[in-house]
Amino acid sequence: MAAGKPLISIIILNYNQIDVTCEFLDSTKSLTYPNYEIIMVDNASKADPTERINNEYPEVRLIKSDVNLGFTGGNNLGIEKANGEYFFIVNNDTEVTPDLLEALLEPFEVDETVGMVSPKIKFHAHPDTIQYAGFTKINPFTGRNRAIGNKEKDEGQHDSPCYTNYAHGAAMLVKKEVIEKVGMFPDNFFIYYEELDWSAHTKRAGFEIYYQPKGVIYHKESITMGKESAIKAYYHNRNRILFMRRNTHGLHFFVFSLFLTFFIIPKSILKYIIKGQGQHLKNFLRAIAWNLKTPKYITN
Repeated sequence: MAAGKPLISIIILNYNQIDVTCEFLDSTKSLTYPNYEIIMVDNASKADPTERINNEYPEVRLIKSDVNLGFTGGNNLGIEKANGEYFFIVNNDTEVTPDLLEALLEPFEVDETVGMVSPKIKFHAHPDTIQYAGFTKINPFTGRNRAIGNKEKDEGQHDSPCYTNYAHGAAMLVKKEVIEKVGMFPDNFFIYYEELDWSAHTKRAGFEIYYQPKGVIYHKESITMGKESAIKAYYHNRNRILFMRRNTHGLHFFVFSLFLTFFIIPKSILKYIIKGQGQHLKNFLRAIAWNLKTPKYITN
């Protein structure tokens, strides 16, 4: 315990990736911030990680779920068990840098309206290359956005801290007040688009989202999900539509619906047929059907 230093709860998920998770835990040993706890939620992995975690990382509080709760439910379980004034939601396939937590706290100390802060995220396999330096706003007609700086060589062009549209789910420090006013992750997303929706609801509640380049983290992207996996075809498309249902209205949603009906759906069907990706096609159609029958608000 450090006087005057707020407790930060570091929350990570593990799902059949214990070696990757342990690499993350090893990286936290370099952290210079003096007051944090680590909560690891195991999402019903096939191999029980309890013995290894207890033996090698006794400081870690392990919470085991009997079912896979996804990114949203797993992190919500961790948040429920956390004691911190701040919650650092971070992917297990990342590695931290020593002064990361100090850097992420700075914006909160300067501006009380800041609710979430994400660091500069760089590719672990290409440490001179940026993955995230903030997010552009979701296009209200297409339902797409992009990460600023993505795949650019880091030459300092994104070293100015600034407000941004959305925090990044791979690494985001969230203050407790956001949880109290907005709630936790919207659990019906499971994975993909969840941090964008949470950020959007957080901003509507009067908070700001901040990009802090003084903090750096390295991300081993695509270890959890393949870029073209059939599972991603389901959740990414399902949640893209769900995000738009929850965050656009009137003319914007009407135009998006037209874009979805006359461009996204036929283009995706044709693509999967040409590529012979039958399971992808099936999951894409399931994603459409899910949105037709499921309310846009299930939890919050």
